Amino acid sequence: MDFSAATFWWVAAGAVVAAELATGTFYLLMIALGLVGAALAAHLGLSVTLQVVTAALVGGGATALWHWRRTVSQPSPQPVAQNRDVNLDIGERVTVAAWEPDHTARVTYRGSSWKARRQPGAPEVTGEHVVQAVEGNWLVVAPLSH
Repeated sequence: MDFSAATFWWVAAGAVVAAELATGTFYLLMIALGLVGAALAAHLGLSVTLQVVTAALVGGGATALWHWRRTVSQPSPQPVAQNRDVNLDIGERVTVAAWEPDHTARVTYRGSSWKARRQPGAPEVTGEHVVQAVEGNWLVVAPLSH
Protein backbone atom coordinates (compact mmCIF):
# COMPACT_ATOMS: atom_id res chain seq x y z
CA MET A 1 0.00 0.00 0.00
CA ASP A 2 1.34 3.41 -0.97
CA PHE A 3 1.21 5.88 1.92
CA SER A 4 1.66 9.32 0.34
CA ALA A 5 2.22 12.60 2.14
CA ALA A 6 -1.35 13.64 1.37
CA THR A 7 -2.67 10.46 2.96
CA PHE A 8 -0.63 11.18 6.09
CA TRP A 9 -2.10 14.69 6.36
CA TRP A 10 -5.68 13.44 5.80
CA VAL A 11 -5.28 10.73 8.46
CA ALA A 12 -3.78 13.28 10.89
CA ALA A 13 -6.68 15.67 10.23
CA GLY A 14 -9.17 12.86 10.88
CA ALA A 15 -7.41 11.95 14.14
CA VAL A 16 -7.50 15.56 15.32
CA VAL A 17 -11.21 15.83 14.46
CA ALA A 18 -11.83 12.62 16.43
CA ALA A 19 -9.91 14.07 19.36
CA GLU A 20 -12.03 17.22 19.14
CA LEU A 21 -15.21 15.15 19.23
CA ALA A 22 -13.93 13.34 22.31
CA THR A 23 -12.84 16.47 24.19
CA GLY A 24 -15.06 19.25 22.84
CA THR A 25 -12.08 21.56 22.35
CA PHE A 26 -13.10 23.72 19.40
CA TYR A 27 -9.53 24.87 18.83
CA LEU A 28 -8.65 21.36 17.65
CA LEU A 29 -10.90 21.95 14.65
CA MET A 30 -8.74 24.93 13.74
CA ILE A 31 -5.65 22.71 13.91
CA ALA A 32 -7.46 20.17 11.73
CA LEU A 33 -8.00 22.94 9.17
CA GLY A 34 -4.25 23.43 9.09
CA LEU A 35 -3.74 19.71 8.50
CA VAL A 36 -6.31 19.82 5.67
CA GLY A 37 -4.37 22.74 4.20
CA ALA A 38 -1.21 20.63 4.31
CA ALA A 39 -3.02 17.75 2.59
CA LEU A 40 -4.15 20.08 -0.18
CA ALA A 41 -0.59 21.39 -0.47
CA ALA A 42 0.60 17.77 -0.86
CA HIS A 43 -1.98 17.21 -3.60
CA LEU A 44 -0.61 20.28 -5.38
CA GLY A 45 2.83 18.69 -5.30
CA LEU A 46 4.47 21.16 -2.90
CA SER A 47 7.51 20.03 -0.92
CA VAL A 48 7.20 18.57 2.58
CA THR A 49 8.65 21.79 4.00
CA LEU A 50 5.94 23.87 2.33
CA GLN A 51 3.31 21.39 3.50
CA VAL A 52 4.44 21.85 7.11
CA VAL A 53 4.56 25.62 6.67
CA THR A 54 1.03 25.53 5.21
CA ALA A 55 -0.21 23.45 8.15
CA ALA A 56 1.38 25.88 10.61
CA LEU A 57 0.11 29.02 8.90
CA VAL A 58 -3.44 27.80 8.28
CA GLY A 59 -3.84 26.02 11.65
CA GLY A 60 -2.11 28.71 13.68
CA GLY A 61 -3.85 31.50 11.80
CA ALA A 62 -7.27 29.91 12.21
CA THR A 63 -6.63 29.35 15.91
CA ALA A 64 -5.45 32.93 16.43
CA LEU A 65 -8.36 34.33 14.41
CA TRP A 66 -10.92 32.28 16.36
CA HIS A 67 -9.38 33.30 19.70
CA TRP A 68 -9.41 36.96 18.66
CA ARG A 69 -13.01 36.72 17.47
CA ARG A 70 -14.07 35.10 20.74
CA THR A 71 -12.39 37.72 22.91
CA VAL A 72 -13.79 40.63 20.89
CA SER A 73 -17.36 39.36 20.54
CA GLN A 74 -17.87 38.16 24.11
CA PRO A 75 -17.85 40.66 26.96
CA SER A 76 -15.64 39.78 29.88
CA PRO A 77 -17.57 38.01 32.61
CA GLN A 78 -18.52 39.75 35.83
CA PRO A 79 -16.43 39.10 38.93
CA VAL A 80 -17.43 35.86 40.63
CA ALA A 81 -18.91 37.68 43.63
CA GLN A 82 -21.40 39.44 41.33
CA ASN A 83 -21.95 36.79 38.66
CA ARG A 84 -25.41 35.22 38.72
CA ASP A 85 -24.12 32.30 36.62
CA VAL A 86 -21.85 31.38 39.54
CA ASN A 87 -23.98 32.43 42.50
CA LEU A 88 -27.75 32.09 42.25
CA ASP A 89 -28.26 34.37 45.28
CA ILE A 90 -27.54 37.41 43.10
CA GLY A 91 -30.80 39.22 42.33
CA GLU A 92 -32.75 37.67 45.19
CA ARG A 93 -34.75 39.93 47.50
CA VAL A 94 -34.24 40.43 51.22
CA THR A 95 -35.84 42.79 53.72
CA VAL A 96 -33.69 45.10 55.83
CA ALA A 97 -35.55 46.00 59.02
CA ALA A 98 -32.86 48.30 60.44
CA TRP A 99 -29.27 49.35 59.86
CA GLU A 100 -26.81 49.04 62.72
CA PRO A 101 -24.38 51.86 63.69
CA ASP A 102 -21.52 50.04 61.86
CA HIS A 103 -23.53 50.31 58.61
CA THR A 104 -24.43 46.60 58.51
CA ALA A 105 -27.75 44.85 58.88
CA ARG A 106 -29.09 41.45 59.85
CA VAL A 107 -31.40 39.93 57.26
CA THR A 108 -33.22 36.64 57.12
CA TYR A 109 -32.49 34.82 53.90
CA ARG A 110 -33.04 31.17 53.01
CA GLY A 111 -34.12 30.39 56.55
CA SER A 112 -31.08 31.77 58.36
CA SER A 113 -29.69 35.07 59.55
CA TRP A 114 -27.11 36.78 57.33
CA LYS A 115 -24.98 39.87 57.78
CA ALA A 116 -25.56 42.38 55.00
CA ARG A 117 -23.89 45.58 53.97
CA ARG A 118 -25.03 48.09 51.45
CA GLN A 119 -23.55 48.36 47.99
CA PRO A 120 -21.18 51.33 47.72
CA GLY A 121 -23.16 54.40 46.73
CA ALA A 122 -26.50 52.89 47.72
CA PRO A 123 -28.58 54.76 50.31
CA GLU A 124 -28.94 53.29 53.78
CA VAL A 125 -32.70 52.79 53.84
CA THR A 126 -34.91 50.08 55.29
CA GLY A 127 -37.27 47.92 53.32
CA GLU A 128 -36.88 45.55 50.44
CA HIS A 129 -33.39 45.15 48.96
CA VAL A 130 -31.82 43.12 46.17
CA VAL A 131 -28.67 41.04 46.66
CA GLN A 132 -26.01 42.55 44.39
CA ALA A 133 -23.06 40.35 45.42
CA VAL A 134 -22.03 37.68 47.87
CA GLU A 135 -18.65 38.18 49.49
CA GLY A 136 -17.81 35.27 51.77
CA ASN A 137 -20.84 35.00 54.03
CA TRP A 138 -21.83 38.66 53.60
CA LEU A 139 -24.65 39.81 51.37
CA VAL A 140 -24.06 43.07 49.53
CA VAL A 141 -27.47 44.67 49.03
CA ALA A 142 -29.01 47.70 47.37
CA PRO A 143 -32.53 49.07 47.75
CA LEU A 144 -35.01 47.62 45.32
CA SER A 145 -35.76 51.04 43.85
CA HIS A 146 -32.02 51.95 43.44
